[in-house]
Amino acid sequence: MTGSVTLISESPEDPFSQGRAVSVVLDTHGLITGWSGRAEELLGHSAAEVLGRPAIDVLVPPADRATVLEAVAACVRDRGWFGVVPVRAGDGGTLGFGVRARLVARAGGEYEWYAVGAPAAEVVQWEIDRSVMDGLFRASPIGLSVHDTDLRILRVNRAIAHIGGIRPSQARGFRIGDFLVREDADLVEDRLRKVLETGTPLIFTEQSCRLLSAPAEERYVAVSAFRMQDATGRVQGVTLMVEDVTDRYRAQRRLALLSAAGTAIGTTLDVATTADELAAAAVPGLADCASVDLLEQVSRGEEPVADGSGGAVRRTALHSVIPKADLPMFPVGSLNVFPGDSVQARCLATRRPVLEPYIDSSHVPKGYEHMDLAGHNGMHSLIVVPLTARGLVLGFMSLWRSRLPEPFEEDDLTLAGELASRAAVSIDNARRFTQQRRTAVALQRRLLPRELPVHPAVVVAHRYMPAGGAAGVGGDWFDVIPLSGARVALVVGDVVGHGINAAATMGRLRTAVHTLADLDLEPDEVLSHLDDLVTRLAGEQEPDQEGTPGEQVVGATCLYAVYDPVSRQCCIARAGHPPPVLVTPQGQVSVPDLPVGPPLGLGGLPFETAELTLPEGSVVALYTNGLIDGARHDVDAGLARLCRSLDRPGRPLDAMAQEIVDALLPARPADDVALLLARTKTLSSRLVATWELSAEATAPSRARRLTAEQLTAWGLDELVFTTELIVSELVTNAYRYAGGPVTLRLIHHHRLICEVTDPSSTSPHLRRARTTDEGGRGLLLVAQLTERWGTRHAREGKTVWTEQLLPDPPRDGTV
Repeated sequence: MTGSVTLISESPEDPFSQGRAVSVVLDTHGLITGWSGRAEELLGHSAAEVLGRPAIDVLVPPADRATVLEAVAACVRDRGWFGVVPVRAGDGGTLGFGVRARLVARAGGEYEWYAVGAPAAEVVQWEIDRSVMDGLFRASPIGLSVHDTDLRILRVNRAIAHIGGIRPSQARGFRIGDFLVREDADLVEDRLRKVLETGTPLIFTEQSCRLLSAPAEERYVAVSAFRMQDATGRVQGVTLMVEDVTDRYRAQRRLALLSAAGTAIGTTLDVATTADELAAAAVPGLADCASVDLLEQVSRGEEPVADGSGGAVRRTALHSVIPKADLPMFPVGSLNVFPGDSVQARCLATRRPVLEPYIDSSHVPKGYEHMDLAGHNGMHSLIVVPLTARGLVLGFMSLWRSRLPEPFEEDDLTLAGELASRAAVSIDNARRFTQQRRTAVALQRRLLPRELPVHPAVVVAHRYMPAGGAAGVGGDWFDVIPLSGARVALVVGDVVGHGINAAATMGRLRTAVHTLADLDLEPDEVLSHLDDLVTRLAGEQEPDQEGTPGEQVVGATCLYAVYDPVSRQCCIARAGHPPPVLVTPQGQVSVPDLPVGPPLGLGGLPFETAELTLPEGSVVALYTNGLIDGARHDVDAGLARLCRSLDRPGRPLDAMAQEIVDALLPARPADDVALLLARTKTLSSRLVATWELSAEATAPSRARRLTAEQLTAWGLDELVFTTELIVSELVTNAYRYAGGPVTLRLIHHHRLICEVTDPSSTSPHLRRARTTDEGGRGLLLVAQLTERWGTRHAREGKTVWTEQLLPDPPRDGTV
């Protein structure tokens, strides 16, 4: 041996170390020839007292001589011995000592015995520690490797040698990078160097541990390490402990995937979005490619049939780590029918998951033969799980592996089934919501006006935005209702609440408004009748099956306005509703101070009608409170914002309505919003003729003459004869039954309007006269000659009116 001497410190725990052990030398006759200072300390015999004397007389208690002599005989026979013997101390007591004895040759052919000893308790503990260490290297299931300061392997136990596929004796001198892929090896070595430098142990740190012999196989280990030092504190290396936690890691990953999926799936009540969330949750944690196919009726939001087998399915979602352009898969939106012996059809029919762990060119699942899955992208494993909820089959989810090398196993099948069952409930909820929403929206669309009538008195634009809540429908409504005398009614209302119940109540109120409008009532009278109706509706609410009250119609608000293009008068009454906003043709914006009545349904308080005179071209903005009442501002601030949005005159009404919505509303308003804009028109005085007729017998003939002259002036000669008959009958009735002066008014509008006003409040009634009656046929004749007719009452008197269609203008080139 060459080189410097290496000093090694003795372990303070070693009972047979030089500083702790008793040393005794015996000759072949059993006489003590050597006695250490440690022996004198522990046994209490000085060297002078024992040297040259027989050891059996000095050190062996008389009662234990037979036992000790048996041990001596075994020592002579085996030329050495190790065990525990009783030793007599200097004070006469007996101590148990662990003794190691060896035969040592001397010059001249002589022999002597060299024995070292230590208290038995220390020796037994030392042996236990040795057994533990031996067990760590031979029997422990936890991997153990010892490295020097250069991180070269000094020793490994059988467990870690098994992971590396070698024998323990083959590992010495190698490095970790000789067994693991470089990325994982560098991570381990960096951590071990930090332990060597700082002395801070590494405790159960998980990391990837892929072997060079199988780099594609997923393996995870928990790594612990501590620095080794001798008794003087000199660093000798580091010990690494490795536990294979691949199964635990996969289980934790599955739990994490389930937890994340529980948060990510079902965030909306949309079938396609929920299916897409399911596919996204499975990739890439569980599969490289995931697709969701739903029965066609489910994708439309309809109720699935009890037996979902044999039906067409629609590809609703597809997620993959492989670019979709390279996927040999049906695209999203495609409608497909799988053969009866395919895995998909079998999954739907049995409602049980199907596992195809191995797919290659010799084994392709039924239904995918034409896609060359294994050859195209290395698809090598497949799971198909059904989507079932409430005992109904909704569709299935297909999971593929291509880049992940491990095939699907039973644990993956369980995880996929759990994902599918959770998602199926969300998909079914979304489907049922879609079905209910379509029903509610269909109801509301049929209750709201599809197209507002084109009326010569106003130009209108409207917007309706349902609340962004669950049902997407509510109780707001608007209307434009043609009235007699070229007038028009503008209506906006808001039923308290949302959903299908509010929409149904809104439909009843809207129908009632149309009925009341046909009666030509004043705005305050219309609201009074609506108030009575809402009160009755609230009283008609029935308790539900559990006996608790159902959703009550607490009330509604409404604004009813009537505009007359002849007088430019606008009569307005409101029941708890926000006031209209008026914009003059010059762009001046104002909120008129109108009397406000109570909301509909409270009862007991009157409503008032206010009259406004509007210049031609004025814009009247009617709306519900959802437009101005927001979470970030109060009603006054919202009304101010609305006024600012209306202060630019000259814009088309439709563009103005859209700008108001964009400026005041979020994408999903919290409340229903109805907006109605109306730009007023004025009827020229040249198209209106009015005469006062005295109550005398000549009034009908004068009315006929005036009518004929006016129609001729308007170029309506074709209507002269018919109109004379109508006017004559109406004026005759007024003269005969009403008394007092009669007013005759003709209006040349979109139709020819004839109005006869008298001071009587009695309405004429259409009846069938008997053959013996001399009269009673006039109104029947009027009804047959006109498009429509009716009666409206004023504060004093009434007006009977008729409408006739105007003749078609002649075509070019005709006479």
